[in-house]
Amino acid sequence: MKRKLSFAMILFFVLPSTFVSFLSPSFANLPPLIKREILFGNPEKANPQMSPDGKYLTYIAPDKNNILQVWMRTIGQKDDRILTADKKRGIRSYFWSYNAEQIIYSQDTDGDENYHLYAVNVKSQKVRDLTPYKGVRAEIVAIDRKFPHEILVGLNKEDAKKHDTYKINLKTGKVTLEEKNPGNVEQVVADANFKIRAAIASTNNGGSTLAVRESVNKPWKTIRKWGPEDEGSVEDFSADGKTLYIRSSENANATRLVAVDIATGKEKVIAQDSLYDVGGVMIHPVKRQIQAVSFYRDKLQWQVLDKSIVADFDSLKKIRKGEVRILDRDLADKTWLVAYITDDGPVYYYTYDRTRKISKLLFTNKPKLEGLKLAAMQPISYKSRDGLTIYGYLSTPPGVPAKNLPTVLLVHGGPWARDTWGYDPEVQWLTNRGYAVLQVNFRGSTGYGKKFLNAGNREWAGKMHNDLIDGVNWVVGKGIANRKKVAIMGGSYGGYATLVGLTFTPDVFAAGVDIVGPSNLLTLLKSLPPYWESGRALFYHRVGNLEKEADFLKSRSPLFFVDKIKAPLLIAQGANDPRVKQAESEQIVAAMRKAKKPVEYILYTDEGHGFARPANRLHFYAQAEAFLGKYIGGRVEPMGTITGHSGVVK
Repeated sequence: MKRKLSFAMILFFVLPSTFVSFLSPSFANLPPLIKREILFGNPEKANPQMSPDGKYLTYIAPDKNNILQVWMRTIGQKDDRILTADKKRGIRSYFWSYNAEQIIYSQDTDGDENYHLYAVNVKSQKVRDLTPYKGVRAEIVAIDRKFPHEILVGLNKEDAKKHDTYKINLKTGKVTLEEKNPGNVEQVVADANFKIRAAIASTNNGGSTLAVRESVNKPWKTIRKWGPEDEGSVEDFSADGKTLYIRSSENANATRLVAVDIATGKEKVIAQDSLYDVGGVMIHPVKRQIQAVSFYRDKLQWQVLDKSIVADFDSLKKIRKGEVRILDRDLADKTWLVAYITDDGPVYYYTYDRTRKISKLLFTNKPKLEGLKLAAMQPISYKSRDGLTIYGYLSTPPGVPAKNLPTVLLVHGGPWARDTWGYDPEVQWLTNRGYAVLQVNFRGSTGYGKKFLNAGNREWAGKMHNDLIDGVNWVVGKGIANRKKVAIMGGSYGGYATLVGLTFTPDVFAAGVDIVGPSNLLTLLKSLPPYWESGRALFYHRVGNLEKEADFLKSRSPLFFVDKIKAPLLIAQGANDPRVKQAESEQIVAAMRKAKKPVEYILYTDEGHGFARPANRLHFYAQAEAFLGKYIGGRVEPMGTITGHSGVVK
């Protein structure tokens, strides 16, 4: 599950920060209040990419109306100019085509996630909608340097439940069917000749199969079968098309990177860890060879496999502190774009000259963060009540002792995802207001191997929630958190966890903030987006079977336990959310009001599964800040005037 926002003007009483500080003298030692605009506003520059020929640099930055657009400059010059003209939501995802004449970006409508792909000519700035189909979701399949004027795209225009693969001509816009989806295919992969030769399909038990073919005229051959408790996906083909690089947890606990000989089916392990799944994979842009693999432990760690880039990684480590991310490189592989991620500052973007081993700072995404006193994010672990090791992160306010603090349990979404180390605007916002922040990678989180992932099966509102409560008990037991001033907050699954926290464990939390969280597992599973249908069996395996286990799902749904709620609740919802429908929030709001339980509800009319527009983000976090300040006592920045938001306070 995932993101979005909406509309309205409201009056809301906000305590001035000076008054809150007077009530809590220890806050006097906190750093100055950081404005929400700095934390949640648009970045000044972000997401740099390079044209394949290495001549141009592009990046995301706001225009004069504070809408994110794609900008471009000639490398070595200061001729920055704007390329796009999005009118409302802003562009967040784009890439260069291999013809070096066009960039391609994606955009939906008010958060509905029916993404269109748009091609922009970097010289004429002419824009073409490559997928002009209403209600259709476009998904990138492949681009290739040898076919610079074409792109392979998945479109569910014939059947909303499945994506067929189409070839689109970037010059003319012509759309041609390339590969029909029989109905259960979830991933297709093209080889170096731009032909679909590998496919992963779901099975009725929640597992999947991997099939390959020697050419498009040859029959498919199944070479791998994974059950619902194993992980498997395709990374890429080798340059000669004889080897397939896959991720697989078969015969191992953690997902490994494996090379499979297509002719014989024999495999060779390229990289593995006994506990942690394979993370990022760095592949040479021309040779298609695996060069490096990352594993996300407490922090990101790289395993360099290609000796030719060992010296480059050694040089990059010396430039500045933080996690190293290789963002992009030219086809000549002479220049890299590199990002450095840290927990207490902005993202730093560099160009790196491989020949001279020299780096040059391009920009940071948020210069106003530099020099501010921000919180450090500390990796932590503790034992669950049934003996599992649970990992996570703890951040405490700088400048004050980490003792008896009001605390926010910030729960990640997914739930098949995980929290990671690094700068997090929500964490910095909360710690700056005086809260300790606990982030828990509860069982069912990804990255820690299949045993840990599958320990979360059928444990929504069960052992997954116990892990969160054990985390609260741990941080209270350390003397860091004030047991009477703990709030729970999260989005998507984190929103569901918030609702579970207030209904299943009503004496633990003093307040809850739910962002696009489902309240009823029955209606959630009934209303999955159509293009998730092939994954329904896996949902049933991990959550519960809608057809056979209605009573079980009901027993794990907060909606039916509203009478247990004691603490106040703030709910925020996107009206166009395709994953967690508006009804998920409105049915529990109605039930709480009928039971005379304290609830505040904000509907953002032009958002979906999260908050994309900055005005909506600023409005929501102002409301959440006042709410938390009222109930657990942190500092509050006055709301002020927020123009252009769509939040309707109901």
